[in-house]
Formats: sequence, C-alpha cells, structure tokens
Amino acid sequence: MKAALLPDRGVVKVAGEPARAFLNGLLTTDMGTVSPQRARFAALLTPQGKIVVDCMVVEAPEADGGGFFIDCPRALAPAFTAKLNFYKLRARVTVEDLSEKLAVMAVWEGAGTTEYGLAYADPRLAALGQRMIVPSSLAAETAKDLGAELVDASAYEAHRIALGVPRGGVDFAYGDAFPHETDMDQLAGVDFAKGCYVGQEVVSRMEHRGTARTRIVAASYSGGAPEAGTPVMAGEKSVGTFGSSSEGKAIALVRLDRVGDAMAAGVTVTSGGVPLRIAKPDWAKFSLTTKLELKTEPSTQN
Repeated sequence: MKAALLPDRGVVKVAGEPARAFLNGLLTTDMGTVSPQRARFAALLTPQGKIVVDCMVVEAPEADGGGFFIDCPRALAPAFTAKLNFYKLRARVTVEDLSEKLAVMAVWEGAGTTEYGLAYADPRLAALGQRMIVPSSLAAETAKDLGAELVDASAYEAHRIALGVPRGGVDFAYGDAFPHETDMDQLAGVDFAKGCYVGQEVVSRMEHRGTARTRIVAASYSGGAPEAGTPVMAGEKSVGTFGSSSEGKAIALVRLDRVGDAMAAGVTVTSGGVPLRIAKPDWAKFSLTTKLELKTEPSTQN
C-alpha cells in the first residue's frame, strides 16, 4: 500500500444546520447522498455551465463536530471560499479555508484503517483508492498507522494518469471547460436527477442532446513527453491539447470527431512531434467515433 500527501489540494469546511441545503443549491452532486461513509465528486459552475472548481465533498461524523469538508485544488481554495461566502447571503453557515492546517492524502494499492483524520473512498473511481484529510503535521504517523509506504506525490500522479483521470489546471482549464468535456459525467460528478444548481440548464442540455464533442481521453507515447498544453495534431489539423504525462501514459483533451476521423483515415496523431496512441479510458462509456450521435428532445406538440 502507498500513501502520498497531495500538495496541490486544499480543504474548505462548510458548517451550520443549513449547510447541506446550501451546498445542494450550488454543486452538481446530490448533497443528500453525502455522508461520513460516502464522499461525492462535484463542481461549482458558472451560470454558463463551465467549471469554476471541481472537488470532493465528505461529511464529518457528528462525534467529530460534523460539517462538510471539501477536498479541492489548493490554488483555488481562497477564491472558492470567497465565492461560497458570496452565495450564502443570510444563510446561517460558516465557510473556512483550512488549507494551512489540513492536508489531503491519497492511499492506493490497498486499503487500511486509521484513527487519524477523515477517510473516504475516492468517489470518482474505485481504482484511485482512498483519500484522507489529516493535519499536515501527522502525515508520517497516518501512513504508518495505515501500514502504508509514504511516497512522493509524483507516484500518485503516475497512478492517476495511468487510469486516465484528469486533473484540473493541467488537463483542462478552469473557467473554460464544461463538466462533460472533463468526463465528470462519466466519473459520477454530475447528478442529472437532482434539483436546480448553478449552471444546471446548460449541463442538462448537453446530456440530453449528447453534444459533448470534446472529451478527456487517455494517450500513450514512447520516449520523451511533450509539455502540458502542447497542441495535439492530426496531420496539419489541431484536434486538442496534451495534458499531464508520466511513464509513457498521458491525458489529452481532444475533439472526438476529429480524432475519430484521423484514426479512420490512418493519420498519425502527434503532439510536439511525438506520436500519440489515443484511446478512451477503460471506465468511459463514450466512444471514439466519426459520428456524433445526437439525442433528440421529446416533442411538445400534441
């Protein structure tokens, strides 16, 4: 079993009796399903449906003070806290950025129990393992109590990339990507049956009509990797952007129809001159195809 502190992750706490309803009106997940035993993947969107921040939300047990702890990108934690405080208006909730005191740890290649911190299964994909929110000073003790080897965060990055799971800020840009484009719909990050939340109308329309042309996909390469942000090319045509990479595995954000056309025509897909082999992640339900199948809206005519 391996464990790693993730220095790119921060922690925001939202507490107060109306906290669940407050977050439910903002995030893409159904907060009614969040409990101390079950974390959920979610995002706060712009009114236009683009991702402001993606996160994991878990509830602390009442015996430990209750409240909801949000595992989010550390660089965005201050702005996320400010945004939540902006939305709360007169709601009797407290919103705190605890990133200086608490850290996020990933645990994979096994599972264990510990009395340290708040532990939860990664809600995106079982193969990603566990997450833990712990005091920053107790990382070594927590790993030892779990029976895990404490390794560098780069080892977890290699694990994540090999599974084809994207990371915001590297594999896609915040404020510029829809949940479907980052595969949040494939990774249980959007509840399409819940009530209203910010940006819901746009996201629901994309789901209903099947109009997600751009998606995160897995890629592999040989030799040196291109820099993140390098265009992905099919011949002379740009088809996307190269993202994070490690040990011959990578993630890319591409236009499915353009990549599908290139693959069907036998055109090599490259990035920075490096040939890429594009595939959908094993867990994904979409396909690499040259045809975009549109869902039709039910008729409102009698």
